[in-house]
Amino acid sequence: MKIKLICIGTVRDKEIGKAIDNYAGRIPHYWPFGISNLSDVRAGKSLDASRQKEMEGMKILSEIGAGDFVVLLDERGKEFTSREFSEFIEKKAIQLPRNLIFVVGGPYGFSQEVYSRADMLVSLSKMTFPHELVRLFFVEQLYRAGTILKGEPYHHD
Repeated sequence: MKIKLICIGTVRDKEIGKAIDNYAGRIPHYWPFGISNLSDVRAGKSLDASRQKEMEGMKILSEIGAGDFVVLLDERGKEFTSREFSEFIEKKAIQLPRNLIFVVGGPYGFSQEVYSRADMLVSLSKMTFPHELVRLFFVEQLYRAGTILKGEPYHHD
């Protein structure tokens, strides 16, 4: 199983980008991992939020294979503790023959087509965060999941 994080847009804050790269660089010690940064759709006067979500949704769906398990990072999703999240990843690593895909949407969220393709919604918090921070929080939690499963001294209950 390979884990992939698909994100709409780029990280503009260099310090957050360094932190994301730091954790993302540690994850392959536990699982094959990659990040796919898709260019965002710039909303102009002639482009409303619904159309922007549709266009971003097409980009997201083009990155997903037929057998991939797709998890949208969405405020309405299931919440996990760090230990529960590590158990979820462990189960998926055993069950899935293909990829485990996590997706961070654009500023207006996901299109209906992306929601329809999703296998699961996961929430990092009921609060709303900038997408750059969602990426950082996610890669840190994925790294933490690896350390928990290997019994390494990073996570403390």
